[in-house]
Parts: sequence; structure tokens; C-alpha cells
Amino acid sequence: MKDHVEDSLLGPADVRELAAALGVRPTKQRGQNFVIDANTVRRIVRAAEVGPDDVVVEVGPGLGSLTLALLATARHVTAVEIDDTLAAALPATVAARLPERVDHFGLVHADALRVTELPGPAPGALVANLPYNVAVPVLLHMLATFPSLERALVMVQSEVADRLVAGPGSKVYGVPSVKAAWYAHARRAGAIGRTVFWPAPNVDSGLVALTRREPPATTASRAEVFAVVDAAFAQRRKTLRSALAGWAGSPAAAEAACEAAGVPSTARGEALTVEDFARLAEAGPRRAG
Repeated sequence: MKDHVEDSLLGPADVRELAAALGVRPTKQRGQNFVIDANTVRRIVRAAEVGPDDVVVEVGPGLGSLTLALLATARHVTAVEIDDTLAAALPATVAARLPERVDHFGLVHADALRVTELPGPAPGALVANLPYNVAVPVLLHMLATFPSLERALVMVQSEVADRLVAGPGSKVYGVPSVKAAWYAHARRAGAIGRTVFWPAPNVDSGLVALTRREPPATTASRAEVFAVVDAAFAQRRKTLRSALAGWAGSPAAAEAACEAAGVPSTARGEALTVEDFARLAEAGPRRAG
């Protein structure tokens, strides 16, 4: 079985042949960079700790490099693909390379940012090489929409990986860091070089592992908390008294909200934890939604 699985994975020649047969050229518009290295997809599956009981959702499967590696290990894989040509071709690739696993594979031809339900068993893990240009919105949407996701392992631009795992006080701590922390603990799970992709991107990539956590205990809604986060980082060099003035109604109201939340109004957003933002949302003007 192991040899069969090895043979089923896509190498550089396989990827280019598939792309040529489909008339596919990776587009920057959709952030497409196809993985052409079988060792890399095996490494991703190992880092994601995917096992025979796991139900996995994959976003942006492309030509199927990671899909095949996941399918060889997981109980079920559902792939979400927006590209018409790639979505049409993927089932045939699975059938040709892992015919015995066809019944364990599902495809959703849709924009991942608009997906609200998935066929088959509820996914417990998200494993994906996310398109660079929509990586953070897709990750946050999937975590928000599918509470069954207990963990995720995503490959993103290295700079984005740094932002997702950053803690308060870091120069790269910002909106993605706080919003990811609402849903999960995030950590770096490795670096990926440029040569494993076709075309090779002009940036390095990183793996981020996320483990679902309970959101902060708060009477404010997620939308209310995220509104404060957005306001605080929209002008990240300003103190909270200034940065939150528009959200609160005035600098004085922002200062009062900070005082009620136990947060210094002279601090900046980059100093606050997600729990701090939740307390601010409770203390400030209530937002609908």
C-alpha cells in the first residue's frame, strides 16, 4: 500500500503534464502556486497529524498534490475549489491515482469565502495551501463557519504566518493575530522554501498550526469585539484614546471605555490581548450584529 501511495503522489513532471493537458496556467489573481514536491505534501500531512479517523477540509486544492496525500491518510477529504477548470479535473485525478479512495473524497466547487456548509461528515481539521491573497479571510471564515474544526494547518506567506502567531507587543501583532486568537492558539509549524512550488513565488512560505480554543468569556458578540480590534489597528500608531474615538463616539468616551475595561487609554492596540479587546467591547457603545 505504501508503494502505491508513493506512486499516486504528484511530482514536478506530473503537475506540469496535468496543467498542460488542462490548459492551466497558474494565475497571480487567484494566488495560485502549485506544490510540485511530494516530500512537502507528505511533510504537511505529518505536521497536521492527520490520521485514519480524521475528516479534513482542504481549500484551494489546485491540481491535487496535497489532496492525494491527505486522501491516502484521512478518513474523508472535502476539497473546496473556486477555479472552474481545476474543480472539474480534480475528481478524475483522484479516480486515476487513488481509485480505492474515491468514496472518501468530496468536492465543493465554490468560493471558500462564501461556503456555509459542506457535504458529508463534519470536518475536524482544515489542511490547506491557502492562496496568498485571501489566506487570512479564508482561515477566519472557515473557523467561524465550521465550529467542528478542532485544528488547522495552513501554508501561507511567511510574513502572514508571523502575523498569525504574533503575541501582544510584537511589531507584527495586528488584526490577523487578534482575530485568529479569538478562535485558536496559533504556532509556527515550519518553513517552506520557494523551489517546491510552480511557479516559484518570490516570497517564502510558512506552516501555521492552530488548535481551537474557547473564545474569551464576554457578553459582547464576536462582531462587537472585532469592531474594536479593527478600530484600534486602523491607526496603530495612535493611543487607544485617539484610535477608538470614532468607535466610542469621542476621545473622552474612548477613555471611559478603556477605564471601565481596565486598559490604559495611553496604550496602543498592539499591547492588548484578545481578552482586553473583549472587555473593551463590553465597556463601549454596543454595536448591532
